[in-house]
Amino acid sequence: MKNVVTMEHHGREIYGVSYMPKQGRKCPVVIFSHGYNGTYADFIMLSEYLASNGIGAYCFDFCGGSVNSKSGLKTSEMTLFTEKEDVCAVIDHVQKWDNVDTDNIFLFGASQGGLVSALAAEERKDDIKGMLLLFPAFCIADDWSKRFPTLESIPDTHEHWGMTLGRTFFESIHGYDVFEHMGTFDRNILIFHGDQDSVVSHEYSKKTLEHYPHIHLEVFQGEGHGFSEAGNKRVAEMTLEFVKGNM
Repeated sequence: MKNVVTMEHHGREIYGVSYMPKQGRKCPVVIFSHGYNGTYADFIMLSEYLASNGIGAYCFDFCGGSVNSKSGLKTSEMTLFTEKEDVCAVIDHVQKWDNVDTDNIFLFGASQGGLVSALAAEERKDDIKGMLLLFPAFCIADDWSKRFPTLESIPDTHEHWGMTLGRTFFESIHGYDVFEHMGTFDRNILIFHGDQDSVVSHEYSKKTLEHYPHIHLEVFQGEGHGFSEAGNKRVAEMTLEFVKGNM
């Protein structure tokens, strides 16, 4: 069953859509976090696939996370940390649903949403059963610190890939070492990353193997930052297998 589900936190509203199995019993749920300038719709196919196999899904628009977002905030007000707040608020909300098995809530994040999911998992490790990351953008802070090496060099606004970011985005991650803020999440993690990714090198995903106790990296040969239909089908099948295997 597909339903629009909205929620409020920190004075802003999150828009999302739930995809739940038709049976009445409590089921596991995967919370999907989209990448930079993406939307909840990026995960419709995967969510419908999971729901047809007895697993619920909730996809949402990050506040300020896209020019097409139906959630609150301007894109110039968004940071990685407002997005982390969004994920934590979604976890809180999903835990209250009558048809959710709260012992089996999983995070799935793509690109920037993958980095944000990893940061949220550190904060909410007791509430998350496992995590799946699709070409997670652990490079974001490094990339922008190279682009704007000093706080004085950061502009008030900057357009990137069709979306306007504000000074607060860059200031909040200036000199930020992602790997110093991860590694305490001790549940299973599965990363999908293409070996031809020109946006986020899969070397970043390889580096995460040194930081988490229970992590597996699946390298997809010939895939870039955005998988082919065959690659996405394999991700869907592996996601279903991961959730069922970790319940």
